[in-house]
Amino acid sequence: MGMTAKHAADFAARNVLPLGLSTDSVEEHNKWISDVNETQDTDLQFPIIDDASHSVATLYDMIHPEVNTTEAVRSVFIIDPNNKIRLTMTYPMNVGRNFDEILRVIDALQIADEKTVALPANWRPGDEVIVPLSVSMEDAKAKYPDLKVLKPYLRVTKDY
Repeated sequence: MGMTAKHAADFAARNVLPLGLSTDSVEEHNKWISDVNETQDTDLQFPIIDDASHSVATLYDMIHPEVNTTEAVRSVFIIDPNNKIRLTMTYPMNVGRNFDEILRVIDALQIADEKTVALPANWRPGDEVIVPLSVSMEDAKAKYPDLKVLKPYLRVTKDY
């Protein structure tokens, strides 16, 4: 929760709204939020869902039955503006989330959607992107001035 709060500006720059889910009650949230802010030098401002009943965590398989019956695993759901889950990442309780990867995935999804491109492995902003075959060669040449045809089935361009 603290690292999510620390990345508030990164999420805002991407027009992304973080939302937390905790198997604690609101009363418990209020107790530990101040501790998170103090120990992690942050200001947690995003909403946190009270899931003390575990109904949401159970519905989305966020309780690992072999580890603990009450503690949620560290799941990340990236949901687009149309309320479609675009990516799910689940970490064990004892492994922290990778926020560089979470932000990279958000960037990738937004660029892929906006530019009608696909992103190769290990893509980072500024790297070349793949022009999918669903874009005709005529449209690709018009839309992507830096189009490079590596193979008839593999076309790349700069990430704008």
